[in-house]
Amino acid sequence: MYNAAGVIDKKQSLAEFAPLVKRIANHMIAKLPPSVEVDDMIQVGMIGLMDALSRYEETVGAQFETYAAQRIRGAMLDELRQMDWLPRGARKSMRQIDAAVHALQQRSGRAPTEAEIASELKVPVAEYQQMLLEGRGTQLIHYEDFLEDGDDDFLERNCADSSADPLASLLDDNLREVLIDAIANLPEREKTLMGLYYEQELNFKEIGAVLGVSESRVCQIHNQAVSRLRVKLKECAWTSIA
Repeated sequence: MYNAAGVIDKKQSLAEFAPLVKRIANHMIAKLPPSVEVDDMIQVGMIGLMDALSRYEETVGAQFETYAAQRIRGAMLDELRQMDWLPRGARKSMRQIDAAVHALQQRSGRAPTEAEIASELKVPVAEYQQMLLEGRGTQLIHYEDFLEDGDDDFLERNCADSSADPLASLLDDNLREVLIDAIANLPEREKTLMGLYYEQELNFKEIGAVLGVSESRVCQIHNQAVSRLRVKLKECAWTSIA
């Protein structure tokens, strides 16, 4: 990273860590709707990388790659906060899916299949799968899940402070245990997908190659798993922390 004078060589470092920006962008884009372009995320991430190069001091005790990854993700998240990247209609559809999953689980005591969820929604399976695709980018937890009903997204209206960590404030020890248990009880393919994505940090295209399905199918399965987890967390919120 440093030249003969002991100064960070920014041009060389930009070239060296550009693949890190692309990897983070491709991982993040899998959770976002098609309207968000990966090239835009890479461009914003490169700005974050340049910011990291300007601010980094070796004495902070962190390796540069770790520090840079934080700054790159932060730049991308800041950009997303300024975009209306999940349409209101998609949020409404995901809430309908959550309600269907919850109703079916209450009646049967098990995780419902795709066909059962589509039937509960009174739509063909193909239409239900399209709803899942359009919900790409939906969050695991919304603040309004724990407060009151409404169409406005509490998280978007109250996330001006980039240092805030709403997830940490919601996931107390009890909720963490519920989340771990909920993931363990996902259908096998959904559990495998979540492990590949969140633990192995594969992107949707790579996961599709592992599972033998298309990238869009991986997106559908992921969103369905997230819906199951969100339903479980909401149940816990109302019964355990309300």
